[in-house]
Amino acid sequence: MPMFKKLLLSILLTSTLGAYAETIKTDVLVVGGTASGVAAGIQSARSKVKTMLVEPGPWLGGEMTAGGMCILDGNRTLQAGIWGEFRKKVRDFYKKTPGYDTTANAPLKFEPYTGAAILKKICDTVKNLTLKLNTAYSAVKKDGNGWEVTVTMNGKPVTIKTKVLVDATPLGDLAAMAGTKFSVGFDSRKETGEELAPEKALPVIEDITWVAVVKEFPKNTIYLMQQPKGYDESLYVCLKGKDIKKMLESGRLPNNKFMIKWTECANTYGVTIEQLSPAKREEYYRSVRLRTLGLVFYIQNELGFKNIGIEDSEFGSKDHLPYIPYIREYRRAQGLVRMGLREIYTPYANKLYRTSIAVGDASFGQHYSDPAAPKTNYPPLPAYTVPLGAVVVKDQVNLLVTEKAMSTTHLANASTFYPSVQMTVGQGAGATAAYCAFFASNGKTTKNLDVRAIQGELMDFKAMLYPYADVSPSDKYYRAIEQVTATGLLREIQEPKGKAMQVLFKPDSAVVTAEIKPVLLETFTRAFIWFSKNKPGEQFTVGDLVSYLSDYTLTEPKTLQLTLQKQWLDTYKFKQAFDMKRPVTRYEFAVLVNKYLNPFSTHVDVTGKIVN
Repeated sequence: MPMFKKLLLSILLTSTLGAYAETIKTDVLVVGGTASGVAAGIQSARSKVKTMLVEPGPWLGGEMTAGGMCILDGNRTLQAGIWGEFRKKVRDFYKKTPGYDTTANAPLKFEPYTGAAILKKICDTVKNLTLKLNTAYSAVKKDGNGWEVTVTMNGKPVTIKTKVLVDATPLGDLAAMAGTKFSVGFDSRKETGEELAPEKALPVIEDITWVAVVKEFPKNTIYLMQQPKGYDESLYVCLKGKDIKKMLESGRLPNNKFMIKWTECANTYGVTIEQLSPAKREEYYRSVRLRTLGLVFYIQNELGFKNIGIEDSEFGSKDHLPYIPYIREYRRAQGLVRMGLREIYTPYANKLYRTSIAVGDASFGQHYSDPAAPKTNYPPLPAYTVPLGAVVVKDQVNLLVTEKAMSTTHLANASTFYPSVQMTVGQGAGATAAYCAFFASNGKTTKNLDVRAIQGELMDFKAMLYPYADVSPSDKYYRAIEQVTATGLLREIQEPKGKAMQVLFKPDSAVVTAEIKPVLLETFTRAFIWFSKNKPGEQFTVGDLVSYLSDYTLTEPKTLQLTLQKQWLDTYKFKQAFDMKRPVTRYEFAVLVNKYLNPFSTHVDVTGKIVN
């Protein structure tokens, strides 16, 4: 072939390939419009980095919208950050709807379409955020410290080059494509150190639910559906004799709709790890969708609820069921740290509490059809923190994971997977991703994270890092309390309340010297000299605090005393009068230590260890 013809052919081939291999560049790419994915995308963009959020389906919200899991009782007292923003917008939308519960800490209920629309509206108002729905992903590969992800847009392959990748897919599919190592099923007691774990590991995961959202039509209306393929009446006979009206009421939604998320022989199904694998997933999904359709058919025809039916306008799927199932567990990535029950029940057994990026309190779920699954007798659940390292993949650079792929133990995942918890996790992951992208030119990656900078960014955007039941996020000094808590100077207090366990700050309680001394010695080099010289009593007094602050700031003690005495009530609005001899309260201590010592500025690594 003549040379010029070869050259022409080469040019034509190059131009043809270029037309079908568009490349898009972004700072942060979030794949998965789940509860965590939406929050991650919003936070990353609000942190002023170019962000793209890609969702394979038509809706945002993941399982709490597209999966129909639209009654959320987890984190209802932890209303802050993007989760608090979403919750408020939902309640504002429904506040004039007859019968809608507007009490402060009521479970959040919404119609799936409405929840998805509210999330979309929030995203549409966020600068620096590009949203792509109905955009499937097919491949991922490393690109230096960044990543390249192949997606399909308008029927054509597109390569997205990103500095930081957040896998917020429900099942960690992208992280798996990238070669991430995972754990599955029950961990052994030896592996995690959890006393409640079984002696031996078990490859058993929690059941899934294919939710049905139905509507109550007028009583004289007959709204019968066609018998679904493969219908077997015997699958649902355990519902005979049940109080179906009560069961429906437990899932009541606005506008005469109900969320059906029932166990036993209803629409919660046993599943294996293999059935959720990419190769077997769709086949399994088809079978359980038919089972849920059969349940609704049974309710209509055998239980007599002929005016209860699936409303065609709720979901755009062919069968009008939710687009995706409600999945509680699959595989968990190996992260920089692994969050377990120790971090929930005994947060001061290590220093991970110092690295909190999110909070949760969703009740532990135990949904197992497999008889081999052991029953776990969880103690009362306190609200807890989520450590930063649990969303950072261990053996990868600039890859973060959320949802069921987060780095937890099996027993901890039973709470952390919950959508409202994941919305707080997503905000933390978004701030982390933004940090890595923003400082990429300075060599910052997930291998050298600045924990305090990430936490500071989260607090700037009103996220909650410590779940206190007795201090409102609207308190003037809420941030000071959180920052001092992050250092360990003042610890959370877990206290039983009925069958529950609440987490308290106890702002009016006296500061105990034994609590603050170890952290002051760890944090400040001059603390040893001061404690050797002053020897405070069991309770730290206002005078002790003034003395320590004057020593640290090199301020004449009398001058500082007079300054604080003047500002005590007028500026700080403290409840008790200034008195050098009385014990200082935890609230007073937090406010003044945060201002004068700023211990939060002391850097820590992802394990919570102080970095000099």
